Amino acid sequence: MLLRRLYQFSHEDKLGLSMTTPSYNVLFLCTGNSARSIMAEAILRSEGIGRFYAYSAGSQPKGKVHPYAIKTLEAFGYATQGLYSKSWDAFTGVDAPEMDFIITVCDNAAGEACPVWIGHPTTTHWGIEDPAACEGSEIDKQAAFNQAFHYLKNRIDLLLATPLQRLDKLALHHHLQEIGKSAGASQKARSEH
Repeated sequence: MLLRRLYQFSHEDKLGLSMTTPSYNVLFLCTGNSARSIMAEAILRSEGIGRFYAYSAGSQPKGKVHPYAIKTLEAFGYATQGLYSKSWDAFTGVDAPEMDFIITVCDNAAGEACPVWIGHPTTTHWGIEDPAACEGSEIDKQAAFNQAFHYLKNRIDLLLATPLQRLDKLALHHHLQEIGKSAGASQKARSEH
């Protein structure tokens, strides 16, 4: 049985004193869980190692990861092993890890009635246009995925720079919403209050 895991790691501060830093579980949601949420999971899994545990899921998963998502992640040096398209139901049972943050990355998922998440995680919307919807040449399609990747990477960098332990829940929620309004935000993300 998989219980809620509180991950921590130790490091030395400038004075050489040991301190403990908590880690956080983050679930990225998209309708199909084949492109944006998958890329966000891979980026945070790599960049947030030791501080964040990243997951992704979809309300109506496509059942496979978009080949351009894999190609894009590999081109930027991110591991793709273990990435697969799955339902958000995998994160609702008693055996599921308890999430600290739920981040929707597509407007459709943001508008759907979500499951009740264990522990009442902080939720926010970081809408980015769907690169899989791009029509055109192979170059156009790859450019759309590269652009979505960069928008996600920028948002994740801002999350990593956030002093999570210093913000109360309301301030943290507001800060995460502002991250979602950064460059590349969908119309819905820009209009979120």
